[in-house]
Amino acid sequence: MKVCVVSDSHDRASMLAAAVLEAREAGAEAVIHCGDVIGANTLRALFPLGLPVHFVHGNNIGDPHALARIGQASGGLVTYHGADACLELAGRRVLATHYPHYGQGLACTGDWDVVCCGHSHEARIVRQPNLKGGHTWLVNPGTVAGLGAPATWMLADFAALTFEIRNLGGATPSGE
Repeated sequence: MKVCVVSDSHDRASMLAAAVLEAREAGAEAVIHCGDVIGANTLRALFPLGLPVHFVHGNNIGDPHALARIGQASGGLVTYHGADACLELAGRRVLATHYPHYGQGLACTGDWDVVCCGHSHEARIVRQPNLKGGHTWLVNPGTVAGLGAPATWMLADFAALTFEIRNLGGATPSGE
């Protein structure tokens, strides 16, 4: 199952929609947004694209009531999970949170196959050793808004556990 992982859209609805459209064209079946949506209406641009969206808030939370209501307005297509999202996708245990240090700590537990985070605006793919003697993928798609860094998003394949950081408007493979 391919999934579009984005973060830090900071009210840039057109850039967010462009990334999700690129991901859908690459076979993505869902979207995980790792926070800093800010305005709930930013997510309305995703409604016509038809992919289920799971999102968490970040440090730029915006209006939490509006964020919660966006799911209703989407007819169930968009789900607001609060501070973190615990998901099962393609048989994988996936956690989404905003902060990289929380993400790293949760990845170290070994309770998750993949932990997605944002906040730093730095796209990264890390194979994090965990306390159970294995590893957990810790992935950060960077900032889809291109604030202080290139506008990036991630195409994740949770079945194969592969991750590719992409520049908005063109692919730049950098991952396993």
